[in-house]
Amino acid sequence: MQPETNTRLIRARLLREGWEFVGGTKHEKYRKGDDFIMVPRHVRVSPYVARQIARAAGWERDR
Repeated sequence: MQPETNTRLIRARLLREGWEFVGGTKHEKYRKGDDFIMVPRHVRVSPYVARQIARAAGWERDR
């Protein structure tokens, strides 16, 4: 199964799972503890970028 590519849904899930929005310009930066995730400000991201975000957030284990 491919990870979600809609950035609105990605951002919503990050916030729901406790990631804190800490700003950004061309990319939004989210923090949880010492971990950071950068999410591009596009409507959709490529499946590759979505997979990288999912791995960083720990969603790859949800399969």
